[in-house]
Amino acid sequence: MRFADYAKMYLKAGDGGPGMAHFRREKYVPKGGPDGGDGGDGGNIILEGNSQMNTLLDLRYKKFLKAAKGQPGGSSQKTGKKGKDVILGVPLGTVAYESETRRFIGEVVEHGDQLVVARGGKGGLGNTHFKTPTNQAPDYAQPGEPGQEVTVEIELKLIADVGLVGFPNAGKSTLLSALSAARPKIADYPFTTMEPNLGVVQMPDHRSFVMADIPGIIENAHEGKGLGIQFLRHIERNKVLLFVINAMSDIESEFSILCAELEAYRKDLMDKPKMAVITHMDLLPEFKLDKEVALDIPKLEISAVTGYQTDILKEHIWKLLNENQKVRY
Repeated sequence: MRFADYAKMYLKAGDGGPGMAHFRREKYVPKGGPDGGDGGDGGNIILEGNSQMNTLLDLRYKKFLKAAKGQPGGSSQKTGKKGKDVILGVPLGTVAYESETRRFIGEVVEHGDQLVVARGGKGGLGNTHFKTPTNQAPDYAQPGEPGQEVTVEIELKLIADVGLVGFPNAGKSTLLSALSAARPKIADYPFTTMEPNLGVVQMPDHRSFVMADIPGIIENAHEGKGLGIQFLRHIERNKVLLFVINAMSDIESEFSILCAELEAYRKDLMDKPKMAVITHMDLLPEFKLDKEVALDIPKLEISAVTGYQTDILKEHIWKLLNENQKVRY
C-alpha cells in the first residue's frame, strides 16, 4: 500500500432541520395551542482514530464530503431526526487544520478518539417555544442553522518512540532492518527511502519499542530542498531522536547541519532526548575512527551489517526512553 500522509478536503456539515409551526387539532380540541416540534441537528463530519490504519490514502480521493441534513420538526412537539454523521477512520497521529488560516482544529492520538472537523447546524425551534401570554398562537418557527463549511488539511505525523534522523545513505534503513523485522528498501544511492518506515525492535524480557526511519534530510531541507519538509513533520512525534551519521563522512559537520535543519523547522525539536549513532564502522580498520569526534550528545559507533555494538545501542535507547517517560509525542 502506498504511504500517504496528507489530504485536503472540502467539508460541508449537515444543515439543521427547520422547526415546525403547527397547532394542536383534535376532535374535542378544535383550537388547541401550538405544538410544533424542533428540527433535528445536522450531521457532523468526524475523524476517528483507528490503530489498524497507517496511511491517509483513503482520504486522498475524497475531495468533497457532505453530511446529512436534520429532519424538520413534527406535530405534537416531535423533534426531527438528527442528520447522520460522517465518520472517517484515520491513523493515530493525525492532525487537522483549517486550510485558509492554518487554524489548528485538533489531533487524534488514541484508538477511538473522535475529532469533529465540521459541525452540523442546530435544528430550529418549533412554534411551541414562542408562545407567550400576549401571543397564544405564534404561527412561526425557526429555520435550522446552516452546517459548517470548511476546507481542511489533514496531516499524519507518525507516532514512534525513536526517530532515525540523518543524511541520505547514512545507513538508517540498514539500521532499522538490523534492529527490527522491518524490510525497507536499501540501495547505495541517495533518497532510497522515499517514505517513512516503522519497525518494532524486540529486546529480552519482553521489552520493545517502535522505531521510525525518516527519509534523508539535506541542508536547507526546511526551505523545501531535497525531499523538503513533507517528512520533517514525522520527527515531531518521536520521543527520542537518533542521529545516524556515516563514519566515512565529516561527522561533526553533518551533525551540525542536521541540528540546524531541525531547529529551523521547529526549535523545540532539539529539546528531545538525543543520541548520535556512527554507522559503517566495519569499513574502518579495527572498527575505530581515525580521529576523535566531539559532539555535545552521547554517541556510539556501530555496524548494522556485522551487528557490532547493536545490542548495546538497544540498551542505550531503552535507557533514554525510560529516563524520559514524560516526554509527549
